[in-house]
Amino acid sequence: MTRSGLKLPARLRMDGARAAWAQMSPALRAEAAQVLAAAGREVRLSAAELTDFDSSALSLLLSAARQCTEQGATLKLDDAPEKLRELARVYGVAELFWPPAVVA
Repeated sequence: MTRSGLKLPARLRMDGARAAWAQMSPALRAEAAQVLAAAGREVRLSAAELTDFDSSALSLLLSAARQCTEQGATLKLDDAPEKLRELARVYGVAELFWPPAVVA
């Protein structure tokens, strides 16, 4: 399976989250449509470049997951930094992005 070009920015904090979502949402919607048209289900999003973030990153990811679900796709987050995984665990949403076997 080829990975999409969707990726989170290096910095994702509250002061830039709205602008990041405004940029990401249309791209995510288009990617989901392409994936579904190709009989796929997973929209992949890379977090490899994400180094400076706060809890607004989780808010953006939850919005992205919801948007994918509304289109009939599933969001898969790749290359997430450990700090993001830990933040998701603290907020109780890790299982929405990673299977329990990976979270444990």
